[in-house]
Amino acid sequence: MEHLAEYALFFAKTITIVIAFIIPVMVIAAIATRQRQHQKEHLEVNNINRRYEAMSNAINSVQLPKKIYKERMKKQKKERKSSNKKDSDESEKRKRIFVFNFEGDIEASEIDRLREEVTSVLTIAEAPDEVVVKIESRGGVVHGYGLAASQLKRIKDQEILLTVSVDKVAASGGYLMACVADKIIAAPFAVVGSVGVLAQIPNFHRALEKHNIDYQEYTAGEYKRTVGMFSEPTEKGKAKFMEELEDVHSLFKEFVQLNRPDVNVDEISTGEHWYGTRALDLKLVDELRTSDDYLLEASKSSDIYEVNFVRKEPISDRFKPAFAGLIGSILSEFIRRNFSRRPGRF
Repeated sequence: MEHLAEYALFFAKTITIVIAFIIPVMVIAAIATRQRQHQKEHLEVNNINRRYEAMSNAINSVQLPKKIYKERMKKQKKERKSSNKKDSDESEKRKRIFVFNFEGDIEASEIDRLREEVTSVLTIAEAPDEVVVKIESRGGVVHGYGLAASQLKRIKDQEILLTVSVDKVAASGGYLMACVADKIIAAPFAVVGSVGVLAQIPNFHRALEKHNIDYQEYTAGEYKRTVGMFSEPTEKGKAKFMEELEDVHSLFKEFVQLNRPDVNVDEISTGEHWYGTRALDLKLVDELRTSDDYLLEASKSSDIYEVNFVRKEPISDRFKPAFAGLIGSILSEFIRRNFSRRPGRF
């Protein structure tokens, strides 16, 4: 009884603390959400040339004599002022390179961010400017990556040079995006290709039968449902499903052939992937190079800007980890008090 009383008292305290914490957080979150709705989305632009310059200055400040370092810094400031004056003269403007980062998941959820970045750059970009897209994706849903590829095609339609860089992986849907580019560069061991289509559907029909559970599905249209998770697969349904997969695969192959006419599509459309070196031999990529090397060299003659469309997380979501941590701490304390081994207890 004593143990139950302790438990009830501790539980009551816990509920009180949780409620006292939740209500103010919810009120603050609601107010902040209304006040900052218009501030959730914004564009961040970082000057990559300045980043490289800062890295160089950090090393020089340590390894050079102070006098020489100060002279270099003065010279750097004069060159920057001179460069700013030249920028005001349209005839002497340097080439601009705009860099996007696309980290794709199965749903291609980065597509909304990509479309905003493309739109923002197209409002100012003109020849001979260039867009570099660093893609990292193992692929995913057809419609998502198809739309992502279409967003990149907007850049080419405006006659802006498009370069895609693959440092780690651009497979399946990732390569669907990459092949749109005027030029594809890849690290020697980056994973490239996998021009194939995959569908996985678990089927629980036999499990339902085993437990005497009826599952009924009603459809209008002969092929509204070909293969489902709960109904018994039919030969006709499976054949139709495979027909649909083959059609998507054909569209994928045609898209690659359209954008990479030198590629032997029949050879690379087996669903296999290749590392960068082999992908170069198959003409899936144009050059073996990392994005870091490409951008560092380009910075000598171009102004490089990293463009990132940021969608701020709602303030209520920011409190979720803290709230989860609070609950965890309370439960840990309860376990420590009541179930830890003490003298005379087990």
